[in-house]
Amino acid sequence: MRILKTLKSNPTMRQPSIFAAVTIAFAVASAPLLGADSGRTGRFDFDSPVPGTYALPVLKMAADGEVLDSAGRKLRLEQLTHGRITVLSFIYTRCASAGACPHATGVLNQLHRLSEGDSAMAKEMRLVSMSFDPEHDTPERMAAYSAWAGSRTNAAEWHFLTSRSKGVLQPVLDAYGQVVTAKANPNAAGGPLNHTLRVYLIDRQGRIRNIYSSGTLDVRLVMADVKTLMLEGREPSTNR
Repeated sequence: MRILKTLKSNPTMRQPSIFAAVTIAFAVASAPLLGADSGRTGRFDFDSPVPGTYALPVLKMAADGEVLDSAGRKLRLEQLTHGRITVLSFIYTRCASAGACPHATGVLNQLHRLSEGDSAMAKEMRLVSMSFDPEHDTPERMAAYSAWAGSRTNAAEWHFLTSRSKGVLQPVLDAYGQVVTAKANPNAAGGPLNHTLRVYLIDRQGRIRNIYSSGTLDVRLVMADVKTLMLEGREPSTNR
């Protein structure tokens, strides 16, 4: 409440970059720790499927591209979309629209927290948050943005990425169908960029198996899908 009172009394704090950080903090800190068996919510009024009782189609291969991690090291995106089950979210840190980037980061945060108590999930899952605002989201910015996740030493790995420039980034966005445009008013309350919410589920072979939007990005569903992919390729247990 103290932060909200400060925002009301000090209009200069309502700039998108600062307000986005506050929104993220609220979304992450207040998000309940949900599991795949949790009940329905007002926003997601459906029962989550039971892992392993359904199959996820192969949609297409996950695209590659040059990226920078939060330490400024150059990587190929394909290094982080193979070998583990990956949940990849496109975000930008100045986003202050509660149903967009803060929601996506909140869902990944819940997955991260859940993996602390699930050693198989911690070993087999990877989380990736990729910025599409490289001019503002420098590696240093992404490191500061993700500092709160660094203390979970037993959780799944979580990478926060950006790019050298818009020119380097654009082919990646095009390949994933992530549309980003600048708003006419850069000081708009929700942040300076228009974008669609897209989060990708990628299997160990680097194949996209689901794409979540604002209407389907529910932690229960993502958890069930991750665990369904974890079961793929395993020998069925037999009673002896």
